[in-house]
Amino acid sequence: MKKIISILVVALLTLSLFAGCSSKSGDSSDGAADSSGNTGVEKGTPEKTTFALGHLNSTAHLLAFVAAEEGFFEAEGLTVTVTQFASAGELVAGLEGGQLDAAFIGSVPTITNQAAGHDITIFGGVMTNGHGYVIKSNLVPEGFKEGDITVLKGRSVASVKNSIQDYELLVLLKNNNLEIGNGADKVNIVYFESQKDAYNALAGNEIDAVSVYSPYASVAEAAGHTVVYYCNEVEDFHDQPCCRQVALTSALAQNPNTYIAFERALIRAYKFTQENKAKTIDDVAKYITIEKSQIEYEVYGGHAKSVPDPDKHATEALKHGVVDFGYTDGKDYDFDALYNTSLYKTALEQLIAENPNDSIYTELKTHFDSAN
Repeated sequence: MKKIISILVVALLTLSLFAGCSSKSGDSSDGAADSSGNTGVEKGTPEKTTFALGHLNSTAHLLAFVAAEEGFFEAEGLTVTVTQFASAGELVAGLEGGQLDAAFIGSVPTITNQAAGHDITIFGGVMTNGHGYVIKSNLVPEGFKEGDITVLKGRSVASVKNSIQDYELLVLLKNNNLEIGNGADKVNIVYFESQKDAYNALAGNEIDAVSVYSPYASVAEAAGHTVVYYCNEVEDFHDQPCCRQVALTSALAQNPNTYIAFERALIRAYKFTQENKAKTIDDVAKYITIEKSQIEYEVYGGHAKSVPDPDKHATEALKHGVVDFGYTDGKDYDFDALYNTSLYKTALEQLIAENPNDSIYTELKTHFDSAN
């Protein structure tokens, strides 16, 4: 009898072990494959380890600088080359020509390129706000208050076509019943290929005001010019998504683990910027050669935020505005097909699984859940 009981106990224990294993493998929260190609929050091996990233001359692109300087790319198994480009057009060409694996591109040019048929996908964020316009101080009337767009009446304003700065200016002019053109009651917009070219034109006599993004506002103020407005101070543009992380749609599908590793490095860089102000400024100074006091103002002054979250809802709202305003020549497109939030989501969930008590990662997850 004792022998029979022993056999039954062993059998029951064996069955319970098999049942436990079966239950775990079928748990959707632990074992379900997501659209990134990963299973749950398990960290995968990058399909390729060499990675080329393009960025603009902006302090707001600091996530890449910090990730490179602090070794976060290397820690994620990536060898990343970080290269500065002059314009969004050059960055898109770099992606399509195979010179770049990812690029930090303005939201408006990304949207217009997507609408025009370029198969590029947004998969993360880079910069929110941080742009506006400045004017020569000798042209500012007495009593001027920052935010008064009418100061541009009768002035020649340098801008960059197909940029968020230009889009916002056109919206503000329309809202304030200001016409574009020559004349004392109109605003004459002069377009340049890049922000650098537009800003440099301010040194001449033909241009009175110019669009800016980080860090050109600080550079302009240091040169004695006056800020007309910062976009984050305009209610319609509060938390406006600017530069986005962009890659070829096919590349994201072919190398999901590579892009998740890239995203992990940027998320870790974001955490570093929140905890190491002085070192962050030093890292940025290696890529953007302006005074460190200007870098500090641009990064921590409250006008710009550098966050890796895709912010899909805000970008989609901007997309509708850009299309409705005529920026895409009336062309609309399937926005969802060219917006990937799963790579960032997976990367963040992996980091939270590894660091469950980290308050910054938890805050990022809360933001992601509401913003995407």
